[in-house]
Amino acid sequence: MFSRRTLLATTTAGLAALMLAACGGGAKGDDVPTLRRGISAKVQTLDPHKSSAQWENIIIGDMLIGLTTDDADGEPVPGMATSWDVDDTGTVWTFQLGDFVWSDGVPVTANDFVYAFRRLQQPEIASQYASMLWLVKNGQKVNEGELPPEQLGVRAIDEKTLEITLEHPAPYLPGLLTHYTTFPVPAHVVEQYGEAWIQPQNIQVNGPYKLVYWRSGDQLVADKNPTGFGAAEACFGRVAYFEIENEAAYENKIAAGELDINNVFSGPRKAEIEAKFPGWVRTYPGLLTTYWSFNQTKPPFDDIRVRKALSLALDREFMVRNVLTPGFEPAYAFVPPGIANYEVERPQVSFKDMPRAERMAEAKRLLEDAGFGPSKPLKFQFIHRSTGDNPKVAPVAQQNWAEIAPWVQPEIVRQETSSLYARLRQTDFEVGDGAWLADYNDPNNYLFLLDSNTGQQNYGKYANPEYDALLAQSNFELDLQKRAELMAQAEKMMLEDFPITPMWVQVTQNLVDPTLTGWVDNAKDNHRSRFLCREGMKAD
Repeated sequence: MFSRRTLLATTTAGLAALMLAACGGGAKGDDVPTLRRGISAKVQTLDPHKSSAQWENIIIGDMLIGLTTDDADGEPVPGMATSWDVDDTGTVWTFQLGDFVWSDGVPVTANDFVYAFRRLQQPEIASQYASMLWLVKNGQKVNEGELPPEQLGVRAIDEKTLEITLEHPAPYLPGLLTHYTTFPVPAHVVEQYGEAWIQPQNIQVNGPYKLVYWRSGDQLVADKNPTGFGAAEACFGRVAYFEIENEAAYENKIAAGELDINNVFSGPRKAEIEAKFPGWVRTYPGLLTTYWSFNQTKPPFDDIRVRKALSLALDREFMVRNVLTPGFEPAYAFVPPGIANYEVERPQVSFKDMPRAERMAEAKRLLEDAGFGPSKPLKFQFIHRSTGDNPKVAPVAQQNWAEIAPWVQPEIVRQETSSLYARLRQTDFEVGDGAWLADYNDPNNYLFLLDSNTGQQNYGKYANPEYDALLAQSNFELDLQKRAELMAQAEKMMLEDFPITPMWVQVTQNLVDPTLTGWVDNAKDNHRSRFLCREGMKAD
């Protein structure tokens, strides 16, 4: 993992890029037309096998391209692979690669993908997403050191033909392969520089933009990579990414004409922001669920009565109606509406239609039954993200919980977003805020997070063998309807165990300069810079 202090390119090109980005970056007549993008948190890494952050994906996806890639609509289309087929079992996929090169001119080959998939499963890489690719044959055993990397179900038939063998059928694989975890890395560069391969002076990429500058806590700059995938159609010669977590900071930059896009805004202030920046506000129904996790590795959250009581007390309807961005909906399930391959009666928590007064009475009864009361108060800490609507909701949650009884005493703690997710992954919390944006359009992408084998992203360490068995059974079910029914059965079981409490389903939130063209709102909220242009501009 890179230092948060020193990720500087000392080249003249890097310094020039910083100056150009800081002064507007070409949007108003500089030599290099520059797209200025605000991202909502600090970048910890740009290594696709180590990242787990959507704001880092904004940059990684501009630089690296997988077997498939997202089009402007967020749908999977050919990337490094120009075509593919799958055998009758649904488990052996064969990909034909096109003639693409890394930015140093070295060809992108099937061996780069073999290297990358093996690297992802190396225990020393400690990838937070390794378990998402345990569907690749022997993935988990390689990750846990039971088998050598050579036994992973990925092989190069020749330089332009890649074969991936799966543990079970995965009709969603083309969508999954758009995720940065599956991206290739340049083996010849990683082997030479190790963890430093991603630094501006070393990095080689196969996408349309290449990193030239990185000042941690401030900004990153990428210049067009002329030989990269999609570069010929890209309008902007440079993209500057500003790490902006403060609302006033990004609004000031927009007002000063120094920012073209910001990937978040304060939802409760939507009308005010629309009046202040006409045409900038963009929202769209997203595959995005906010859910709060209970740490079941420590008391009292190892007690289902406590978890259920705290979930019962939360007034999602009030939050959605009075605090959150217009368009948000209360969530009583984990998998959001609109997900593909889930044509069943959707499971929901059993108390969904219970009047609030009854919910509160039941919450109090459960906590008293668990041994809490005036002589033994329930004290706990709720950590929440510092971005978006989350700081405004936290006091409401605190009040909801305190309404159960005077002896329920929650403390709310605001955390810098990347630090909060680090604490969640380390199980260093009691109750923790978080959200999940679909990596691919399938309910498995949500439900696998609560599998006991998932690892770091099963934040509260939920473990139910019956849940795991249902998910495993669904993985081998070729009939999509039966598969959906098994997943719904698993979700219902999990919801009644209360390892998490779903809170709301979000709309995507972006601020976009209305003079930009090529922006397409989509449920995955992926918006690659190569699709964007400015009125009157053309690709150079």
